[in-house]
Amino acid sequence: MSQDTQFWKWPEYRHTEPEKDWTTASIITAGIDIGSVGSKVAIMLDGELYAYSVIRTGGVSEATSVKATEWALKETGLQKEKIHYVVGTGYGRVNVPFADRTITEIACHARGAHYVYGPAVRTVLDVGGQDCKAIRCDEKGKVLSFLMNDKCAAGTGRGLEVFADLIGIPIQNLGEVSLQVEKDPPPVSNTCVVFAKAESLALLRQGWSKEKVAAAYHAAMADRIADLLARVGIEKEFVITGGVSKNDGIVERLTRILKIQPLAPNMDPILAGAIGAALFAKALQEKRLGLR
Repeated sequence: MSQDTQFWKWPEYRHTEPEKDWTTASIITAGIDIGSVGSKVAIMLDGELYAYSVIRTGGVSEATSVKATEWALKETGLQKEKIHYVVGTGYGRVNVPFADRTITEIACHARGAHYVYGPAVRTVLDVGGQDCKAIRCDEKGKVLSFLMNDKCAAGTGRGLEVFADLIGIPIQNLGEVSLQVEKDPPPVSNTCVVFAKAESLALLRQGWSKEKVAAAYHAAMADRIADLLARVGIEKEFVITGGVSKNDGIVERLTRILKIQPLAPNMDPILAGAIGAALFAKALQEKRLGLR
Protein backbone atom coordinates (compact mmCIF):
# COMPACT_ATOMS: atom_id res chain seq x y z
CA MET A 1 0.00 0.00 0.00
CA SER A 2 1.14 3.55 -0.70
CA GLN A 3 2.08 5.93 2.09
CA ASP A 4 -1.04 8.02 1.50
CA THR A 5 -3.39 5.05 1.95
CA GLN A 6 -6.37 6.01 4.11
CA PHE A 7 -6.73 2.96 6.32
CA TRP A 8 -9.89 4.33 7.96
CA LYS A 9 -11.85 4.21 4.68
CA TRP A 10 -14.11 1.20 5.03
CA PRO A 11 -15.66 -0.14 1.80
CA GLU A 12 -19.06 1.12 0.67
CA TYR A 13 -21.59 -1.39 -0.68
CA ARG A 14 -25.16 -1.97 -1.88
CA HIS A 15 -27.49 -4.89 -2.60
CA THR A 16 -30.84 -5.67 -4.21
CA GLU A 17 -32.91 -8.80 -3.56
CA PRO A 18 -33.29 -10.12 -7.14
CA GLU A 19 -36.32 -12.31 -6.46
CA LYS A 20 -38.46 -9.41 -5.21
CA ASP A 21 -40.57 -7.26 -7.57
CA TRP A 22 -41.36 -3.74 -6.38
CA THR A 23 -44.13 -3.32 -8.97
CA THR A 24 -46.33 -5.80 -7.08
CA ALA A 25 -45.86 -4.19 -3.66
CA SER A 26 -48.75 -2.41 -1.95
CA ILE A 27 -46.58 -0.26 0.32
CA ILE A 28 -43.02 0.82 -0.54
CA THR A 29 -41.10 2.51 2.25
CA ALA A 30 -37.59 3.78 2.90
CA GLY A 31 -35.59 4.25 6.07
CA ILE A 32 -32.65 6.64 5.77
CA ASP A 33 -30.13 6.51 8.61
CA ILE A 34 -27.69 9.42 8.32
CA GLY A 35 -24.95 8.68 10.83
CA SER A 36 -21.99 10.84 11.73
CA VAL A 37 -19.63 8.44 9.93
CA GLY A 38 -21.79 6.13 7.78
CA SER A 39 -25.18 6.48 6.13
CA LYS A 40 -27.52 3.61 5.39
CA VAL A 41 -30.67 3.34 3.28
CA ALA A 42 -33.14 0.45 3.47
CA ILE A 43 -35.93 0.07 0.90
CA MET A 44 -38.76 -2.23 1.99
CA LEU A 45 -41.68 -3.78 0.09
CA ASP A 46 -44.65 -4.46 2.36
CA GLY A 47 -42.27 -4.68 5.32
CA GLU A 48 -39.68 -6.93 3.64
CA LEU A 49 -36.16 -5.75 2.81
CA TYR A 50 -35.70 -5.18 -0.92
CA ALA A 51 -32.62 -3.03 -1.45
CA TYR A 52 -30.03 -1.18 0.60
CA SER A 53 -26.87 0.87 0.44
CA VAL A 54 -24.15 1.76 2.94
CA ILE A 55 -21.92 4.76 2.22
CA ARG A 56 -19.65 7.13 4.11
CA THR A 57 -21.40 10.29 5.27
CA GLY A 58 -20.22 13.35 3.37
CA GLY A 59 -19.94 16.94 4.55
CA VAL A 60 -23.53 17.73 3.52
CA SER A 61 -26.19 15.39 4.96
CA GLU A 62 -28.77 16.40 2.34
CA ALA A 63 -26.50 15.35 -0.52
CA THR A 64 -25.54 12.13 1.28
CA SER A 65 -29.18 11.12 1.74
CA VAL A 66 -29.90 11.62 -1.96
CA LYS A 67 -26.73 9.80 -3.05
CA ALA A 68 -27.32 6.83 -0.75
CA THR A 69 -30.97 6.48 -1.78
CA GLU A 70 -30.25 6.69 -5.50
CA TRP A 71 -27.49 4.10 -5.14
CA ALA A 72 -29.81 1.73 -3.25
CA LEU A 73 -32.34 2.08 -6.10
CA LYS A 74 -29.76 1.69 -8.88
CA GLU A 75 -30.91 -0.53 -11.76
CA THR A 76 -34.18 -1.44 -10.00
CA GLY A 77 -36.35 0.86 -12.09
CA LEU A 78 -37.82 2.23 -8.85
CA GLN A 79 -37.57 6.00 -8.45
CA LYS A 80 -37.55 7.60 -5.04
CA GLU A 81 -40.66 9.62 -5.99
CA LYS A 82 -42.60 6.32 -6.07
CA ILE A 83 -41.73 5.47 -2.48
CA HIS A 84 -44.90 5.91 -0.41
CA TYR A 85 -43.35 6.95 2.90
CA VAL A 86 -39.82 7.89 3.98
CA VAL A 87 -38.53 8.14 7.55
CA GLY A 88 -35.20 9.76 8.38
CA THR A 89 -33.18 8.77 11.44
CA GLY A 90 -29.68 9.10 12.82
CA TYR A 91 -27.35 12.01 13.45
CA GLY A 92 -28.44 13.89 10.31
CA ARG A 93 -32.10 12.85 10.21
CA VAL A 94 -33.41 16.42 10.04
CA ASN A 95 -31.42 16.95 6.86
CA VAL A 96 -33.17 14.35 4.69
CA PRO A 97 -35.04 16.69 2.32
CA PHE A 98 -37.60 14.13 1.09
CA ALA A 99 -38.41 12.49 4.45
CA ASP A 100 -42.05 12.48 5.50
CA ARG A 101 -41.04 12.22 9.14
CA THR A 102 -38.00 11.82 11.42
CA ILE A 103 -37.68 9.33 14.29
CA THR A 104 -34.81 8.96 16.77
CA GLU A 105 -32.15 6.36 16.14
CA ILE A 106 -32.85 4.86 19.60
CA ALA A 107 -36.35 3.81 18.55
CA CYS A 108 -35.27 2.78 15.05
CA HIS A 109 -32.39 0.57 16.22
CA ALA A 110 -34.63 -1.24 18.71
CA ARG A 111 -37.29 -1.83 16.05
CA GLY A 112 -34.74 -2.78 13.40
CA ALA A 113 -32.88 -5.14 15.73
CA HIS A 114 -36.04 -7.24 16.00
CA TYR A 115 -36.14 -7.56 12.22
CA VAL A 116 -32.41 -8.35 11.91
CA TYR A 117 -32.12 -10.72 14.88
CA GLY A 118 -35.66 -11.86 15.67
CA PRO A 119 -38.25 -11.08 18.39
CA ALA A 120 -36.22 -12.59 21.24
CA VAL A 121 -34.09 -9.41 21.43
CA ARG A 122 -34.26 -7.55 24.75
CA THR A 123 -30.95 -5.66 24.89
CA VAL A 124 -29.46 -3.78 21.93
CA LEU A 125 -25.96 -2.33 21.78
CA ASP A 126 -25.51 0.21 18.99
CA VAL A 127 -21.95 1.42 18.50
CA GLY A 128 -22.09 4.32 16.09
CA GLY A 129 -19.54 6.70 14.66
CA GLN A 130 -19.54 9.17 17.56
CA ASP A 131 -21.57 7.57 20.32
CA CYS A 132 -22.50 4.28 21.90
CA LYS A 133 -26.03 3.39 22.98
CA ALA A 134 -27.31 0.59 25.20
CA ILE A 135 -31.04 0.00 24.71
CA ARG A 136 -33.51 -2.26 26.51
CA CYS A 137 -36.67 -3.14 24.61
CA ASP A 138 -39.75 -5.34 24.87
CA GLU A 139 -41.00 -8.21 22.68
CA LYS A 140 -42.30 -5.73 20.07
CA GLY A 141 -39.07 -3.77 19.77
CA LYS A 142 -40.41 -0.85 21.82
CA VAL A 143 -37.78 1.02 23.84
CA LEU A 144 -38.06 0.58 27.62
CA SER A 145 -34.87 2.40 28.64
CA PHE A 146 -31.51 3.45 27.22
CA LEU A 147 -28.15 5.02 28.05
CA MET A 148 -25.59 6.78 25.85
CA ASN A 149 -21.88 7.23 26.41
CA ASP A 150 -20.51 10.66 27.25
CA LYS A 151 -19.37 12.95 24.46
CA CYS A 152 -16.13 11.37 23.33
CA ALA A 153 -15.17 9.21 20.36
CA ALA A 154 -13.48 6.63 22.59
CA GLY A 155 -15.44 3.39 22.29
CA THR A 156 -16.96 4.35 18.94
CA GLY A 157 -16.46 3.77 15.23
CA ARG A 158 -14.65 7.09 14.82
CA GLY A 159 -12.15 6.04 17.46
CA LEU A 160 -11.43 2.90 15.43
CA GLU A 161 -10.93 4.99 12.28
CA VAL A 162 -8.32 7.12 14.06
CA PHE A 163 -6.60 4.00 15.36
CA ALA A 164 -6.60 2.29 11.94
CA ASP A 165 -4.72 5.19 10.41
CA LEU A 166 -2.34 5.32 13.38
CA ILE A 167 -1.11 1.73 13.07
CA GLY A 168 -1.60 1.37 9.31
CA ILE A 169 -4.11 -1.48 9.20
CA PRO A 170 -7.37 -1.32 7.16
CA ILE A 171 -10.25 -0.74 9.55
CA GLN A 172 -12.15 -3.82 8.35
CA ASN A 173 -9.17 -5.97 9.43
CA LEU A 174 -8.55 -4.40 12.85
CA GLY A 175 -10.66 -6.79 14.90
CA GLU A 176 -9.04 -9.88 13.41
CA VAL A 177 -5.54 -8.43 13.92
CA SER A 178 -6.34 -7.60 17.57
CA LEU A 179 -7.06 -11.27 18.25
CA GLN A 180 -3.64 -12.40 17.00
CA VAL A 181 -2.11 -12.34 20.50
CA GLU A 182 -1.77 -15.14 23.03
CA LYS A 183 -3.05 -12.95 25.86
CA ASP A 184 -4.51 -9.44 25.96
CA PRO A 185 -2.13 -6.80 27.32
CA PRO A 186 -3.40 -4.12 29.72
CA PRO A 187 -5.87 -1.82 27.93
CA VAL A 188 -4.99 1.72 26.92
CA SER A 189 -7.10 4.69 28.06
CA ASN A 190 -10.83 4.18 27.51
CA THR A 191 -11.94 7.69 28.51
CA CYS A 192 -10.56 9.75 25.63
CA VAL A 193 -9.63 8.90 22.04
CA VAL A 194 -6.79 11.47 22.13
CA PHE A 195 -5.26 9.82 25.20
CA ALA A 196 -5.78 6.36 23.69
CA LYS A 197 -4.03 7.45 20.48
CA ALA A 198 -1.11 8.94 22.43
CA GLU A 199 -0.72 5.80 24.53
CA SER A 200 -0.90 3.56 21.47
CA LEU A 201 1.74 5.62 19.68
CA ALA A 202 4.01 5.42 22.73
CA LEU A 203 3.62 1.63 22.86
CA LEU A 204 4.54 1.33 19.18
CA ARG A 205 7.67 3.39 19.82
CA GLN A 206 8.54 1.07 22.71
CA GLY A 207 8.59 -1.82 20.26
CA TRP A 208 5.15 -3.33 20.78
CA SER A 209 3.81 -5.15 17.73
CA LYS A 210 0.78 -3.78 15.87
CA GLU A 211 -1.16 -6.85 16.97
CA LYS A 212 -0.39 -6.22 20.64
CA VAL A 213 -1.26 -2.51 20.45
CA ALA A 214 -4.48 -3.36 18.60
CA ALA A 215 -5.35 -5.83 21.37
CA ALA A 216 -4.78 -3.15 24.03
CA TYR A 217 -7.00 -0.68 22.15
CA HIS A 218 -9.79 -3.19 21.56
CA ALA A 219 -9.66 -4.29 25.22
CA ALA A 220 -10.15 -0.65 26.24
CA MET A 221 -13.16 -0.28 23.92
CA ALA A 222 -14.72 -3.50 25.18
CA ASP A 223 -14.29 -2.42 28.83
CA ARG A 224 -15.94 0.94 28.13
CA ILE A 225 -18.88 -0.61 26.28
CA ALA A 226 -19.38 -3.31 28.93
CA ASP A 227 -19.59 -0.62 31.62
CA LEU A 228 -22.34 1.15 29.68
CA LEU A 229 -24.27 -2.11 29.28
CA ALA A 230 -23.94 -2.87 32.98
CA ARG A 231 -25.49 0.49 33.82
CA VAL A 232 -28.55 -0.04 31.61
CA GLY A 233 -28.95 -3.65 32.72
CA ILE A 234 -28.33 -6.42 30.21
CA GLU A 235 -30.64 -9.33 29.52
CA LYS A 236 -29.50 -12.57 27.94
CA GLU A 237 -31.12 -11.88 24.56
CA PHE A 238 -28.38 -9.43 23.61
CA VAL A 239 -27.47 -8.13 20.14
CA ILE A 240 -25.07 -5.63 18.56
CA THR A 241 -25.96 -3.25 15.75
CA GLY A 242 -23.91 -0.69 13.85
CA GLY A 243 -20.57 -1.05 12.09
CA VAL A 244 -18.68 -2.24 15.17
CA SER A 245 -20.90 -5.35 15.19
CA LYS A 246 -18.61 -6.59 12.40
CA ASN A 247 -15.46 -6.16 14.48
CA ASP A 248 -14.65 -9.63 15.85
CA GLY A 249 -12.11 -8.16 18.27
CA ILE A 250 -14.80 -6.13 20.05
CA VAL A 251 -17.51 -8.80 19.88
CA GLU A 252 -15.29 -11.58 21.24
CA ARG A 253 -13.98 -9.46 24.11
CA LEU A 254 -17.48 -8.32 25.06
CA THR A 255 -18.56 -11.96 25.08
CA ARG A 256 -15.74 -12.78 27.51
CA ILE A 257 -16.50 -9.84 29.82
CA LEU A 258 -20.29 -10.23 29.86
CA LYS A 259 -20.26 -14.03 29.70
CA ILE A 260 -23.12 -13.72 27.22
CA GLN A 261 -22.96 -14.77 23.56
CA PRO A 262 -24.70 -12.18 21.32
CA LEU A 263 -27.43 -13.52 19.06
CA ALA A 264 -26.43 -14.19 15.44
CA PRO A 265 -27.96 -11.77 12.88
CA ASN A 266 -30.19 -12.89 10.02
CA MET A 267 -28.78 -10.09 7.83
CA ASP A 268 -26.34 -7.18 7.91
CA PRO A 269 -26.64 -5.63 11.43
CA ILE A 270 -25.33 -2.27 10.24
CA LEU A 271 -28.75 -1.79 8.60
CA ALA A 272 -30.77 -2.01 11.83
CA GLY A 273 -31.42 1.73 12.14
CA ALA A 274 -32.44 2.14 8.51
CA ILE A 275 -34.62 -0.98 8.62
CA GLY A 276 -36.31 0.23 11.80
CA ALA A 277 -37.02 3.57 10.12
CA ALA A 278 -38.51 1.81 7.08
CA LEU A 279 -40.73 -0.32 9.33
CA PHE A 280 -41.98 2.80 11.12
CA ALA A 281 -42.61 4.28 7.67
CA LYS A 282 -44.80 1.29 6.78
CA ALA A 283 -46.88 1.71 9.95
CA LEU A 284 -47.26 5.44 9.30
CA GLN A 285 -48.33 4.84 5.70
CA GLU A 286 -50.89 2.26 6.84
CA LYS A 287 -52.22 4.82 9.33
CA ARG A 288 -52.38 7.41 6.58
CA LEU A 289 -54.43 4.99 4.49
CA GLY A 290 -56.70 4.11 7.41
CA LEU A 291 -55.45 0.54 7.56
CA ARG A 292 -54.61 0.72 11.29
